[in-house]
Amino acid sequence: MKPVKKKKTEEPELEPLCCCEYIDRNGEKNHVAACLCDCQDLDEGCDRWLTCKSVRPETCERITDTISDRLRIPWLRGAKKVNISIVPPLVLLPVFLHVASWHFLLGVVVLTSLPVLALWYYYLTHRRKEQTLFFLSLGLFSLGYMYYVFLREVVPKGHVGPAQLALLTCGLLLILLALYRAKKDPGYLSNPACNGKSPSNSQIECPIRKGQEKTKGGFPGTDSSGSLNNRTLKDDIKGSSRVGLDSPAKVKEDWCAKCQLVRPARAWHCRICGICVRRMDHHCVWINSCVGESNHQAFILALLVFLLTSVYGISLTLNTICRDRSLFTALFYCPGVYTNYSSALSFTCVWYSVIITAGMAYIFLIQLINISYNVTEREVQQALRQKTGRRLLCGLIVDTGQYNRGFLRNWYQFSTLGAHTVHAPAEDIV
Repeated sequence: MKPVKKKKTEEPELEPLCCCEYIDRNGEKNHVAACLCDCQDLDEGCDRWLTCKSVRPETCERITDTISDRLRIPWLRGAKKVNISIVPPLVLLPVFLHVASWHFLLGVVVLTSLPVLALWYYYLTHRRKEQTLFFLSLGLFSLGYMYYVFLREVVPKGHVGPAQLALLTCGLLLILLALYRAKKDPGYLSNPACNGKSPSNSQIECPIRKGQEKTKGGFPGTDSSGSLNNRTLKDDIKGSSRVGLDSPAKVKEDWCAKCQLVRPARAWHCRICGICVRRMDHHCVWINSCVGESNHQAFILALLVFLLTSVYGISLTLNTICRDRSLFTALFYCPGVYTNYSSALSFTCVWYSVIITAGMAYIFLIQLINISYNVTEREVQQALRQKTGRRLLCGLIVDTGQYNRGFLRNWYQFSTLGAHTVHAPAEDIV
């Protein structure tokens, strides 16, 4: 008898969305114009706030989720969701800088509070192990806004030549190119069961799928064909890899229970990105990505180009608004700069750029020291916690001694990161 073919049930086709419609988190069709409608949590929060009552934390979380879900912009085939963390820098930075330009004391208060607020938000998101676009948005918008103020307030004064403006513009473009390269794949370790998937999907789907698989008969460490699985072999692999712990030339491997794979030496699992990275240095909030084997050089290049461009832009601005004074003197003593609002805004932006540049210079210095000693930032933090590294200059330099081969060889190894290394797939390692 011929098998009877079952007719496939045709699913009803969904109507195409217009540019202002979207599917909300409840699976219902909604409209951008109705963003302020039917928000009981917001009404409850406002009522409690007006009556001087405390708002419950779960209510605040629901309000935040609702706002982030309804904050959208019209787009083809449906409104696109906008990450709420990119909005505060776009709104608050121009307001704060303009307020700081009104008076010297206001400038001191605002420019002091901005780093404090940024650090507070960093520790808040870092403690929750959450990804955020706040710092990436702040960095990119700061670059664009400083360049806008320079074109509008400094260039018209006539003291900046076309060649100087072209050089500053080239520096800005190089920063963007280096940041684009630094945001690419830092060296993700892919799970063999997730071939063909992006890291964002594999880091979520594969561990769940592997955790849901159950053994069929036999011993717990065997699959349906009776062969040993990765969980049984991991102890042998880790045991054999521990032999080479004291020798930097040998590869130390480790097992990641979250990604379900064997990590090579110096790889680490990023709890924010949720995936393992080869030779992970740290998770950088300014690029919203990890700094690893594949993008560490681009990260250093982005820092270097930013520092050179920022110092050059600061010097051009100070030479324009504070004539006949040295760079250092004009930064701390520029009489009459607050008599003109244009000069006051330029001077405030100079000090804002100085604060950002000083922070990036510190990061750049730490990176240069770590590269010179062939140590990553994660290894430094681990050595400080375990008190195993050799500390110099009050802890500014931490030498673990495990991978240090000398200054020149360390820099040569850094310059050839990812160039000649052939990475074995995870199934070959396991």
